[in-house]
Amino acid sequence: MKLLFASGPSLNTRLLIVVLVSVVLLAVDHRSSRMDGSRSVLAILVYPIQVLVSLPVEVAEQAYETVISYAELKKENKRLKKKQLVDSVKLLKFAALENENIRLRSLLENSFKLGEQVLVAELLSVNLVPYEHVVVVNKGSRFGVHKKQPVLDANGIVGQVIRSLPLSSEVMLITDPNHAIPVQVNRNGLRTIAIGSGLLDRLNLPFLPNNADIIPGDLLVTSGLGGTFPQGYPVAVVEEFTARPNQPFADIYAVPKAKLDKSRELLIVWTDSTPVPLTFPETKTEVETEVEVKVESSENVSE
Repeated sequence: MKLLFASGPSLNTRLLIVVLVSVVLLAVDHRSSRMDGSRSVLAILVYPIQVLVSLPVEVAEQAYETVISYAELKKENKRLKKKQLVDSVKLLKFAALENENIRLRSLLENSFKLGEQVLVAELLSVNLVPYEHVVVVNKGSRFGVHKKQPVLDANGIVGQVIRSLPLSSEVMLITDPNHAIPVQVNRNGLRTIAIGSGLLDRLNLPFLPNNADIIPGDLLVTSGLGGTFPQGYPVAVVEEFTARPNQPFADIYAVPKAKLDKSRELLIVWTDSTPVPLTFPETKTEVETEVEVKVESSENVSE
C-alpha cells in the first residue's frame, strides 16, 4: 500500500533541480567551449520549429503588403486613366486649335494677296432647305457689311452677301441654283457664266459650244463683269467636258475651288473697282438673251 501511494519529489524540489542544472550548464558554457557541439546540434533540431513558428507571421505580413500594394496600384491606375482622358481631350483641342491657326494663316495670306480691305467672319449656321445654299456669318451692317459683297475662303470664291443684318449676314454660295457668276478661263480668257447646280461640289457651264477652247483642268476665275466680283478671283476648276453633237452646247461642269462644306472662317471683301455692267449687242441672239436673263435673275435674288 505504501508503494501505491508513494510520490516523487515535490514541484518545488523539481524546479530547484532544473534551476541548479541550468546554472551549472551556463557556467560551464561560459568558461569552456565544450557545449558548442551540443548547441549546434540543438540549433539544427530547433530550426524547423522556429521556421514553422515564424511562417504565419511572415505570410500575414506579405499578404498585408500585397493587399496594400494592389489597392495603391488600383488607385494609381484610376488616377492615370483620368489623367489620360484629360490629356486626350486637351490634345484634341490643341489639334483643333492648330487646324484653326492654319486656316487663319491661310486667310491672312490670302488677304495680303488680294490687296483689298477684308473682314474675317465665322460661320454661324447653314440653311437646311434643300437646294438653297445659304449660310449665316457673324458679321453684319455694324461692321460695314452690305449686299453684293464678295465672300471668299483661303481657296477661292464662296459666294456673295444677299442680306445684311446688324449682327449677322446671309451669304448665298456659288453652288446655289439661283446663283450665276461671270467667269473666264484663266488659260485663254474665254468668258462664260457659271451656274449653281444645287450640289456643293459642282458648277455648271451651260453656255459654251461644243468647239469651245476649254479642257478639264482649266482654272476658272472671275471675269469682273457684272460688278459684284472683281476680276481674277479663283472660282472653280473644270472637271468634265462632254461634247453633244446634236445640241448647241457642250455639257461642262467644274468643281469649286473654295471648300464650301468645310470652311468655318470666311473673308468678306471690300473693293474699289468700278462695277462693269454686262453689255450685249443691240441684236441679241437666243443664247445671249438666255445668258442675260440668268445673270439678271441672279442679281434680283441677291437683292
